[in-house]
Amino acid sequence: MPKISVEVPEELLADLDSHVGEEGKFVNRSEAIRASIRKTLDLLDEIDQRQGRLEDER
Repeated sequence: MPKISVEVPEELLADLDSHVGEEGKFVNRSEAIRASIRKTLDLLDEIDQRQGRLEDER
């Protein structure tokens, strides 16, 4: 799996960390970020489909 590097503001990182760990929804930051990217891309696909900008490839 390729690795990427991003700069994240402290406030956003603190919010992310509140969802990670034993008490959180995600095991680690990577899992949280991957889930967020997947959800965002799904939402963008839905918007594109509604706007007629997405071909029915699926």
